[in-house]
Amino acid sequence: MGIFDLSGRTAVVTGGAAGIGRATAEVLAGAGANVVVGDVSPTDDTVRAIAEAGGKAVGQRCDVSSRDQVDALVDRAVAEFGRLDAMCNVAGIASDGVLAEATEEELDRVIGVNLKGVLFGCQAALRVMIPQGSGSIVNVSSTAIDTPAPKYGLYAITKAGVAMLTKTLAFENGRYGIRVNAIAPGVTISGFTARHIYEPDGTVNQERYDQFVSQMKRLSPLGIVGEPADQAYLILYLVSDAARYSTGNIWRANGGQSMM
Repeated sequence: MGIFDLSGRTAVVTGGAAGIGRATAEVLAGAGANVVVGDVSPTDDTVRAIAEAGGKAVGQRCDVSSRDQVDALVDRAVAEFGRLDAMCNVAGIASDGVLAEATEEELDRVIGVNLKGVLFGCQAALRVMIPQGSGSIVNVSSTAIDTPAPKYGLYAITKAGVAMLTKTLAFENGRYGIRVNAIAPGVTISGFTARHIYEPDGTVNQERYDQFVSQMKRLSPLGIVGEPADQAYLILYLVSDAARYSTGNIWRANGGQSMM
């Protein structure tokens, strides 16, 4: 299984403080990669967990809606480890509400993180990967791009943009030996979905949690919901040599939700 070995390679993961981002950072480090973890929230716990497991990681605050901060995150990877082999643009935010009532402020906020942030990450990575002649970029879209749903419009619009951005970059940069793919996660129990199950004081509303999980399970032919690791292992595949023939694709670990 050495084809999944990332020893000697360097990965940048945005949104790495929790959820899919943290799971991705830990999985890639477990496969041997040096990992640079970026997030607007503290990344200390992620870096500590990787170190305790015998891996190597550094953390840095990064608001992906700021081009300068994303550039600085990639610069940190090159400064610390000398190269960049995998760029994982995981950071994202939710937005609930009907489109008819969406404000310009909310539109700018969601586009700033979910779409501009991904583009900034890709651009920063390409500045290193093109001269290097190799690299893999993985962006995070969403199963929301497959089926319209009330009150998820702004979020789905940005994630659809990520899907097309991914395909276009794959087309433009394949000649440099760079692969660009996206994952489109299904329902994944993490901090990202916490708004559905937590009270304002941070405690879990068990009845609401059970109802939410039960409802989400019914969306999958498998009758299960996902965990962050389900997405992290897919990302490991995409940045490894096992995926050398894969680019410009939207990969779905979603329990079959998009069929339903």
